Amino acid sequence: MRCCSLLLLFTSAWALAIPLAEAAPLAGSKPNIVLMMTDDQGYGPVGRHGHPWIETPTLDRLYDTSTRFTRFLVAPTCAPTRSALMTGRHPMRNGVTHTILERERMTLEATTLPQVLKTAGYTTGIFGKWHLGDEEPYQPHRRGFDEAFIHGAGGIGQAYACSCADAPGNKYFDPVIRHNGSFVKTKGFCTDLFFTAALGWIKEVKDGKDPFFAYIVTNAPHGPFIAPPKNRERFTKLGFGEQQAGFYGMIENIDENVGRLMQQLEKWKLLDDTVVIFMSDNGMTGGGSGRMGQPLGATADGEKLMPYNAGMKGLKGSSDEGGVRVPFFVHWDGHLGPAHDIDTIAAHIDLFPTLVALAGAKEPAGQVEGRSLLPLLENPQADWQDRFLFTHQGRWPTGADPDKFQWQKFAVRNQRFRFVNNTDLYDMQADPGQTTNVIDQHPQLVEEMRKAYDAWWKGTRPLMVNEDAPMSPTKPFHVLYEKQLQNGGIPDWQPPKL
Repeated sequence: MRCCSLLLLFTSAWALAIPLAEAAPLAGSKPNIVLMMTDDQGYGPVGRHGHPWIETPTLDRLYDTSTRFTRFLVAPTCAPTRSALMTGRHPMRNGVTHTILERERMTLEATTLPQVLKTAGYTTGIFGKWHLGDEEPYQPHRRGFDEAFIHGAGGIGQAYACSCADAPGNKYFDPVIRHNGSFVKTKGFCTDLFFTAALGWIKEVKDGKDPFFAYIVTNAPHGPFIAPPKNRERFTKLGFGEQQAGFYGMIENIDENVGRLMQQLEKWKLLDDTVVIFMSDNGMTGGGSGRMGQPLGATADGEKLMPYNAGMKGLKGSSDEGGVRVPFFVHWDGHLGPAHDIDTIAAHIDLFPTLVALAGAKEPAGQVEGRSLLPLLENPQADWQDRFLFTHQGRWPTGADPDKFQWQKFAVRNQRFRFVNNTDLYDMQADPGQTTNVIDQHPQLVEEMRKAYDAWWKGTRPLMVNEDAPMSPTKPFHVLYEKQLQNGGIPDWQPPKL
């Protein structure tokens, strides 16, 4: 067990969840926005989600003081979800049909969330994982972010035979980071660094006239599964293998950093003016989390410690519920009333219109597929028309005809049912674990879902703009790194004083 001192930090205003007698309308209120998204954590590894042994005291407290969307759905993998957050539309309509091979690049025709927020006077920053294109026109400092402190590719140290590649030889400890277009050498663990950089930037901008949008996007707990020693060793002492100890250790390290963030926001008296959102990018990864049904380790008294995915079918990469359901906590002191659950389905495509509405900005015409969640945040019982949400894994072979994969590895979801792979229908209210196929009992609904999905696919197909893109002959981060190395070198990053 970890020391209780971390818990004692939060006997504070943000942890008390003081309810409002009557909340003011949220649209156009222009709060600061902090959006945190973890990589491959998924829904299960949070204490309040019923996990039997992970220790996430800060996330548990955030849960206790937040409005929680309990059926928040994203894409099965990372870059697709990120593009949906940035545009308000399904990933494939952004050209994102993979996580590598030039198919992770978000179309330059899209207007991004930070670009829209800037029209409402926001200053914007990203800290961590971008993963929507490593070529210069696709980089975040060219797409609306005033401050950018990022690694390349889909993970620190990744490099593929295309443009998707991080700085050469990069590691989770002491990584080279691209900071506003130039590389710097850091000291420390990547997650700690991203939160430190974000906090330093918030400290700089918090007293200005403009609200801020801080997008804190950890590459953890994505593999390779490497955690700080104290976080890793808690699990190796319980008998976990190195990879699993790294995965769960990274999550507990994230929890510590969320605590650090909340403590500083409280110290700076920002919690009344700041919306804090926590989520993950896709379902829990398989390798690092262990094999379902097989113990990872055991307590001193012999209790077996089993992997946990909240009883859901599917992990990262799957179009089943477990591959796409993630935490979604919205915390805003004094504005959202008592903490509560909202069971209405919501999705990655909804975050863009929600934040744009909060900012009082205007959505780009013809782009957004999602809905603002403000009516539900203001009144969980608000009238809300049911809808279909579409998921496709993508990832067909490069050069293949996407239409041949239309009816594979996809899902259609409404409030009650999940239709998967054209063959299975599950009643998610009666059977959340997807154990019983009820497709023969609801032929009219299945036909309606098929028609809606087919129409959506046909509208999406022309927007898959990266399918014929040639592989880049160079790795832009490698080229820029080598050029900077030869022309003055890579300076040390100076951490901010908080």
